[in-house]
Amino acid sequence: MPEQPVGGVDIATVAQQLDTAWEQRLPIAPLSERMALTPEQAYAIQSHWTELRLARGERVIGRKIGLTSRAIQQQMGVNEPDYGSLWASRHFPTTGGRVEVPADLFLQARVEGELAFLIGRPLREPGVTLHDVLAATDAIAAAIEIVDSRIADWRIKLVDTIADNASYGGFALGPWSRALRHADLRTVGMLLHHNGEPAVQGIGAAALGHPARAVAWLANKLIAFGIHLEPGDIVLSGSLGPAIPVRAGDLFTLEMHGQPPLSMRFV
Repeated sequence: MPEQPVGGVDIATVAQQLDTAWEQRLPIAPLSERMALTPEQAYAIQSHWTELRLARGERVIGRKIGLTSRAIQQQMGVNEPDYGSLWASRHFPTTGGRVEVPADLFLQARVEGELAFLIGRPLREPGVTLHDVLAATDAIAAAIEIVDSRIADWRIKLVDTIADNASYGGFALGPWSRALRHADLRTVGMLLHHNGEPAVQGIGAAALGHPARAVAWLANKLIAFGIHLEPGDIVLSGSLGPAIPVRAGDLFTLEMHGQPPLSMRFV
């Protein structure tokens, strides 16, 4: 990862600002309002920030895909998703389909429902397709993702969320299902309850038309950066509906395509 400024941007300094915001839970002003950043520079910042965390013992256990909704892409003026790393310290294992998450870990958290892929075979060659992804997938699970932003008031543009590790907050998974690999993931339905009330409905097609197509996009994007999806990687394939803001005490329950309910309470 470059230590020197790239295109006039001090990659290391900006990565350190984001890391401090994460650790101290104090948001910073939008990067896009303070400097001219390209997406490539923003990914360099993201990578440097991940390296800072790895040096302190963090582990990368997979990737997350953001901006998979066409409506959100149009809103942000982009024509493709973005991605970030899944940091193991923010994977919240469940017990009996339930998990409690400390609300004060986050700055301005929101919750989304989506599908997670467990990669079983490496995806290392360019031109990865939807069918390649399905063939390389060991299992699929329902997932609750916590998105969070180190950028004040979620005033983000594309480069802000890329640099900010695709607005990563954390995640929890339901049980891995091999049967879901054979379902038509375009029509897999999701219902996310908020404090016992139905709040968000969605279907698999919300993620680039097919969640495996989103994973194929990710695989090809990573290959362009010299990175690959490897066996054991977890991939969050993108939200199937709008995100819901979180407050302490909130309970979210995700129901998806015959899978056991997955519940997350913020305490």
